[in-house]
Amino acid sequence: MSLFKTLIVLSSYPTLTLKSKMGIMAVLMLPLLLLAISGILFIYQEVSRLWSKSAVQNKVVVITDAISGLGKECSRLFHAGGARLVLCGKNWEKLEILYDALISVADPSKTFTPKLVLLDLSDISCVQDVAKEILDCYGCVDILINNASMKVKGPAQNISLELDKKIMDVNYFGPITLTKALLPNMISRRTGQIVLVNNIQGRFGIPLRTAYAASKHAAQGFFDCLRAEVEEFEVVISTVSPTFIRSYHMYTEPGNWEASIWKFFFRKFAYGVHPVEVAEEVMKTIRRKKQEVFIANPIPKAAIYIRTFFPEFFFAVVACGVKEKLNVPEDRCLSIGEWLKMGLVMEEMISRMISEKSWQDLHELLHTEQNKQTWESSNSNIV
Repeated sequence: MSLFKTLIVLSSYPTLTLKSKMGIMAVLMLPLLLLAISGILFIYQEVSRLWSKSAVQNKVVVITDAISGLGKECSRLFHAGGARLVLCGKNWEKLEILYDALISVADPSKTFTPKLVLLDLSDISCVQDVAKEILDCYGCVDILINNASMKVKGPAQNISLELDKKIMDVNYFGPITLTKALLPNMISRRTGQIVLVNNIQGRFGIPLRTAYAASKHAAQGFFDCLRAEVEEFEVVISTVSPTFIRSYHMYTEPGNWEASIWKFFFRKFAYGVHPVEVAEEVMKTIRRKKQEVFIANPIPKAAIYIRTFFPEFFFAVVACGVKEKLNVPEDRCLSIGEWLKMGLVMEEMISRMISEKSWQDLHELLHTEQNKQTWESSNSNIV
């Protein structure tokens, strides 16, 4: 018996009160309502996906580090969308492997053959020549994705000045040199978009990331200023800032409680953002011409505002997490349990601060033995 026949039969029973009939009909209509909502969401996702692809169709898109995890996902997504790709990287063999992978799965009638260009942003002297080579591929650039990045972890006094300079070259001087070389082409055509894939550490720094955070702050400041300068020429500047982009091979250990259903809801707390998610967000940013996007869970986002409005509190909390010896993998953030511990500490400190309104008491609270023990299993990589 169909749902509609059931409704007709129920309406014919005189013994049922109007209220009972309405209740039964509401229960029977619920599956139809859920089905309708699911259908609308599916249609919206499909339209959004097709719309995103049309936004890059026939566009010349330059990816500065196509052989990274994010670069590969962006290459796959933009190539499928019909973009004319210029794939850059410092390893020619890896570029060729990526080229073969894209060609093997694409429809030649709907896609363009990618162009490959060697680019090492740590060698600033070669960037100008590479920019000319990029322009020679198609004669113009519609979208530039600055996603190349280098990071290092360690106390400031242990990082050599040479390494500091190399990080600044890759994360700051390299991208702005390439941007300056390609920008006149966009300005003369009065069209174009530059996407900086930055990091949330471009908004606030955390311990043991001095050079990395400095380079991200510098890049953020440069492109924020550039956004205002080129607006009149209809060139869009966008920044996409995730917490950190995790590798493809980061999984929880077998039997770990984090592998449960909670991992699905809180995966970004402990394991960062997958390259696929960032690539899709880059595509949406280009389609919608967004100026700034943060890909983070609420805690890092809240930290940005805390850093602005309560700097002393922010500095005290961050300093509390610093340890003399940290044996933490480079690409690991706090586990869910550690986030919860940190949340309890912050909640206690905020409550004390609000009730007593004393920064001195807050400072003393941060240095109690109880809080030191609570932070024992934590590390300073909080985003």
